[in-house]
Amino acid sequence: MNMQHDYEYKEELDERVVEIARVAKVVKGGRRFQFRVLVVAGDNKGKVGLGLGKANAVPEAMRKASEKARANLKSIPTIDGTIAHPVEGKVSGAHVLLRPATPGTGVIAGGGVRAVLEAVGLQNILTKSLGSANTLNVVRATFDALDQLKDPEKEAYRRGKPVEQVKPFWTRGKAA
Repeated sequence: MNMQHDYEYKEELDERVVEIARVAKVVKGGRRFQFRVLVVAGDNKGKVGLGLGKANAVPEAMRKASEKARANLKSIPTIDGTIAHPVEGKVSGAHVLLRPATPGTGVIAGGGVRAVLEAVGLQNILTKSLGSANTLNVVRATFDALDQLKDPEKEAYRRGKPVEQVKPFWTRGKAA
């Protein structure tokens, strides 16, 4: 019974294949090739996960990556389709900057960053990818930035201020 429930939940996830790369291991007799697949899975409601799968065939690598992405789902605090404050994520040489945006802006991002943010369910956000263009590291840097996001309610409590003062300015006049 529990298996069926898990299966139904898994069907709701938005899965995106970000990268398929052929990787080689050099051995005594030459090179051994495998495929590395990077998958981002999200529910478009604030949860997102990253999965990396390797296998001798692409479909098998995709299956492994998909399973890992589903297993590594994290919850991301969002406000009205954007984030509460600017953040920077760094992994190796990749550096990703995420900034909140007003309604109607859209997702201003490219490649792997866009896949991650759309899987989270963000509709209005500005991004800039600096440094390395290595897709895997850029996606990991995006996750690093998302991990740094703070929940406005918790942050307001911590600072002893009303929630409205820690939200982005364009959301302050709205009734919650």
